[in-house]
Amino acid sequence: MDRTAPAGETAGPTPPHAPGSEMSGLLDGVPGPRTRRADGSGADAVSTAPGPVDGTPRASPVGRPGESAGRDVREPAGAVAPARTSRFRHGLDASRPWLLLPTPTSTPFTFAYAALLCMTSLISAYADPALVHALLQGSSTDVAHLVRAPAFVLVGSALWVAGGVTSPFVIGFVLVLTALERRIGGLSTAGVFLLGHVLATLATEVPVGLAVLAGHLPDSSLHRLDYGVSFGVAAGTGALAGLLPLWQRVPLLAAFGGMLLRDLLALGDPMTDWGHLIALAIGVATWPVVRRWRVPRADGASGRGSGGVPGAGERRHDLPAE
Repeated sequence: MDRTAPAGETAGPTPPHAPGSEMSGLLDGVPGPRTRRADGSGADAVSTAPGPVDGTPRASPVGRPGESAGRDVREPAGAVAPARTSRFRHGLDASRPWLLLPTPTSTPFTFAYAALLCMTSLISAYADPALVHALLQGSSTDVAHLVRAPAFVLVGSALWVAGGVTSPFVIGFVLVLTALERRIGGLSTAGVFLLGHVLATLATEVPVGLAVLAGHLPDSSLHRLDYGVSFGVAAGTGALAGLLPLWQRVPLLAAFGGMLLRDLLALGDPMTDWGHLIALAIGVATWPVVRRWRVPRADGASGRGSGGVPGAGERRHDLPAE
């Protein structure tokens, strides 16, 4: 005699029925056997059983919302929810002002460089004037020094800020490089800065040397005090503009570029002013590269910055030096 399973007990497997059997018609529409999951949870879902004679599968009822019939839907072990895409790279956001300033962890290059500039600014403000003059002249990127020790003076001239630590240009330096480093990283920011500093310096000093050789300028033009970080910051400003949306890019370039053009038309220091414009153009030319360097970050991480517009004419370029 067949034993009837008690209520709540899992029924045994249903024997297959041969095609054409009179029982196959009776079993149409009857759910398949209940299955118990490996974790021991209740068997609410019903597995898919073979269909009638034609082989068409029957739809299985769903036990719980969001679960597949007869299948336990779980997150994979160790799965991490996808991080929200940060919005910082789409524009400047001043809602969190602390992100405008560099920190040792999020923007180490800008933080260390700003600390170094503060130290050299204090030296130039409080050290003996004769010592300061010797240090500045030894790191000047004039033609005479570029011919003798180009690598040394190109690096040394970028360690000073004209006007000292109280100069408004220091604020522009911090804002621009912080915003840029948050978007492309420290090494890439250093590369953009160095590219603008070196190329703009050579673009302004090489013509001076050629003019002296041609007799259009006196020999004293080979000895100048030429130092500062403004060429690098101008290149950084141009590169930063390429990472901003159009509605922020245009005002940034218009404000900074207009400032440089105004200084150039004033004829106060044409060579330095031309260098600023050249450095800005170098930064703009890096757009295809810096957009590939852009670093994606989660929204919770520090990922927003602001690009300030530095004042023009901050690079010290006296003529002549003793």
